[in-house]
Amino acid sequence: MNILLAMIPAFLWGTTYAVTKYATPEWPPILLGAIRALPAGLLLLLFKPSWPTAKQWPGIFLIGTINIALFFSFIFVMAINLPAAIAGVGMVSVPVVALLYAWLVKRQRPALVQGFCALALVVLAWRLFDPQHVALNVLGVVALIGALLTIVIGSTLVKKVTAKVHWWTVLTWQLIIGGSLLAIAAMVQAFYFAPQQYQFLTASITSTQWLALFWLVIPNTALAYILYVWLLGRMSVVEFTFGTIANPIAGILCAGILINEQYANWQYAIMLLMIVFSVLPQGLDLIKRRMMIQKARN
Repeated sequence: MNILLAMIPAFLWGTTYAVTKYATPEWPPILLGAIRALPAGLLLLLFKPSWPTAKQWPGIFLIGTINIALFFSFIFVMAINLPAAIAGVGMVSVPVVALLYAWLVKRQRPALVQGFCALALVVLAWRLFDPQHVALNVLGVVALIGALLTIVIGSTLVKKVTAKVHWWTVLTWQLIIGGSLLAIAAMVQAFYFAPQQYQFLTASITSTQWLALFWLVIPNTALAYILYVWLLGRMSVVEFTFGTIANPIAGILCAGILINEQYANWQYAIMLLMIVFSVLPQGLDLIKRRMMIQKARN
């Protein structure tokens, strides 16, 4: 049951790319990140007020900068510059970056199954992202790599900070801090660097755009992040990771429904294989644990 619940936030996050490309493709990524993060954080603060202590601020500020300000910027650059389905499937490469980070930084060698699946993901991604078959933007690919790095680094920081700070406080203030940084950056960009990118604000926002913004702030961020953190306290990381298969599936489905992105059968096959290999080590580990529990009971 928990794995099914874990699929809900993953599915909601997977809709980000297609919704953005469908409703707000010309909006600056920094502005979209601010709109997504800051209102959601303020809503959480209003719902359940919390305030970090003086010693907790540095850690939370760092998490807000990496987990929200940088990550949301990368996500919306991807959403605007990459095909929606490709962006969603590309994010399943997180295990590859996580293994490299653990190997190079923490000196933790990956297990054989993890190494095999990571290598398979690299080969499949190389084939899927072949410029001969998919129109790719270099900026979008760089943003994808940046997003993968911020996920791994940010998750490591969250584990350290939440050991000393209540998870609701971390969740609320990372959104407020990250959203505030993005809002400041958007204002600087609008006034000094790229005012032409904000000319759309002089026109009226359409009902479709309002609906998209509501989706990004409430279900996609506030509700999804609450459910995400709540579930992490009630299930193992392995179980939760297994539920993230809903993320690329949502990306593929929404890309087809909202913006009519179509791919060849072999490309869909590669996407499916990438999803399978991304969760295979966690799936095998989960099966092994349950078999051990069942054996212990017998």
